[in-house]
Amino acid sequence: MSPTADDARSEIAFFDVETTVPTRSGQRFAILEFGSILVCPRKLVELDNYSTLVQPSDLSLISSLSVRCNGISHDAVLSAPTFAEIADKVYDILHGRIWAGHNILKFDCARIREAFAEIGRPAPEPKGTIDSLALLTKKFGRRAGDMKMATLATYFGLGQQTHRSLDDVRMNLEVVKYCATVLFLESSLPDIFTTNSWISPNATTRSRSNGKLSNGESSVSSSTPGQKIEEDRILSPANQRVGEAHPIFSLLTTNADEVVEPDTVQADAFRMDSLSIDLRADHLLSDVAMEEQPDNQNSDISVSSPVAASEGCSGYAGFLEPEEVSIPSICAYFIPFYRGSQKIQLSHKGAILQLCCNNLRVRFGVNDKYHNHAGLPKFSFVVDASPTLCQVLDACDRIAQKLSIDSGSSSEWRSIVSRKNGFVNSPTIRLQIPTVNADVPRYETEIYRKESSGSAEKLIFSQCNAAEIKPLLSTGTLVDACFSLDHYDYQQNAGIRLVAKKLFIHSN
Repeated sequence: MSPTADDARSEIAFFDVETTVPTRSGQRFAILEFGSILVCPRKLVELDNYSTLVQPSDLSLISSLSVRCNGISHDAVLSAPTFAEIADKVYDILHGRIWAGHNILKFDCARIREAFAEIGRPAPEPKGTIDSLALLTKKFGRRAGDMKMATLATYFGLGQQTHRSLDDVRMNLEVVKYCATVLFLESSLPDIFTTNSWISPNATTRSRSNGKLSNGESSVSSSTPGQKIEEDRILSPANQRVGEAHPIFSLLTTNADEVVEPDTVQADAFRMDSLSIDLRADHLLSDVAMEEQPDNQNSDISVSSPVAASEGCSGYAGFLEPEEVSIPSICAYFIPFYRGSQKIQLSHKGAILQLCCNNLRVRFGVNDKYHNHAGLPKFSFVVDASPTLCQVLDACDRIAQKLSIDSGSSSEWRSIVSRKNGFVNSPTIRLQIPTVNADVPRYETEIYRKESSGSAEKLIFSQCNAAEIKPLLSTGTLVDACFSLDHYDYQQNAGIRLVAKKLFIHSN
């Protein structure tokens, strides 16, 4: 798998890693298997492949839970090479190519960077990234149930997912092909497909003419975007002719809070670049969380089965408490964004920096006066920030702002921590609760009610309704929160936005 430089490394590298499953807070993931296929971007055929088991440096990380997840046991990797021994091969496969996979933005990409950091080597960098979980969740929707790879494969009759790297990436490519074909057919004959119920009758899209919501239209929208994109960028490779777009090649990743709407152009029915513009990857879970959490869809607000008392924010994989953050280990770097632009990503010891904080007191309740491009309310609320949390967030501000200024941005930087209006000694932060317009508008944030005993129950909402959520987050309420730090630079304003991934609302 070593193409020459002359081919401009135009192949798409679909890849997947199987890992150990952390069993306690702060425990790291270890790669147990790496698998990849190189795919021709024009014919979508497999050109080459590579896979290998990987022996972790600490074999004790292979727990019974890990074995149940992917079937890779302690004995299976005893004779396997270490990651250091395959690093050259992995680097050659990935560096300078388009990366593709299911939930790779939040999981597989991070694991690759961690593995290279552990052996003291620079990690490969992608030309662009296609995350099929984000893409298909937004545009194919929930018609197939949840968006796990196993569910999608069953929906299309592709067999069972094995949770082995090479099998999974091949299945991933087939799922993308099937979904793209369905979307192409629906966009070509929307009235016929709607009549025959091939498109969900509850699907809501935006018309191209005015960007407003309309029912019963094609599930492939050619409207112009104005909403946050997590990590999807549209890339025009040098070897692609002007005006020519491949349905897969034009799907690459970006990352931003909001983007300036691009010039409106006539869209080809099979061009899928417009799909990536509307994507949000905020809701993406880690590989483990995605496989274990059910997709509950109830008709009205309710509670699901209880969550174990120990499963609070501090135990949520991938999120650090402020006390666990080493400020010298925080770094900022640019990742691809919309049409060749970039946005800032914050990381900590090689992994994307995300935080969890317990017992945050609500200072100001839910604000719903702003709306996104789809007409859904943009909810947020303000909580008091502890000195330790402020120290971490102030450091993030300094590091990201310096990178922004050094890059030539002239936008006014807005601090994460607010010390305005006479509250200099009582700093606050604002947490965003993102919404997504699927078949039924819903919160992307997982919201739980936490009892004094420590047990918690997940709240299920019928819709994004201010009347339902405002009483839950009234002034004085305590919440535990897991949140990401998302950079934005929009209309001469820049900064870091805190996006809630998981909220545990304490009962009064």
